[in-house]
Amino acid sequence: MQVLQYLETLAYWDWFIAGLVLVILEIFAPGAVFLWLGIAAGVVGAVVFFAPGLDWKIQFTLFAVLSVVSIVVSRRYLKRRPLETDHPDLNRRGAQYVGRDFILDAALSGGRGRLKVDDSTWRVEGPDLPAGAKVRVTAVKGATLQIEAISGS
Repeated sequence: MQVLQYLETLAYWDWFIAGLVLVILEIFAPGAVFLWLGIAAGVVGAVVFFAPGLDWKIQFTLFAVLSVVSIVVSRRYLKRRPLETDHPDLNRRGAQYVGRDFILDAALSGGRGRLKVDDSTWRVEGPDLPAGAKVRVTAVKGATLQIEAISGS
């Protein structure tokens, strides 16, 4: 019963506080979802500021609609205009090796083997090659590097 009484007296500052909490929560959670929820709460707070008699049910409906719309619009916008970065392969470790040359420390047989790359060992697929052959990474398929022999090896 007390909750219902509180809901009936929601003020604009309640929405501003909720929006601020959601935006702060965004700092600790990746994905930029809480940011849009916080902005939606701020917009509802502004609406309630100018229309203080707005029923709490309408306020929550407006918050829900604005939340969904803001998330959908932001996702579509970012899909069409992705953020540019100076490290596009940062979270795609295998893609960082495409185009690099290495020397096989173990022979490839049956088109498969292993290759030491920097501080780790990767599964590789390519033509059968002897140990010591020079290879170039041409692609990444899952956690497997696709390689080809470099002519002259």
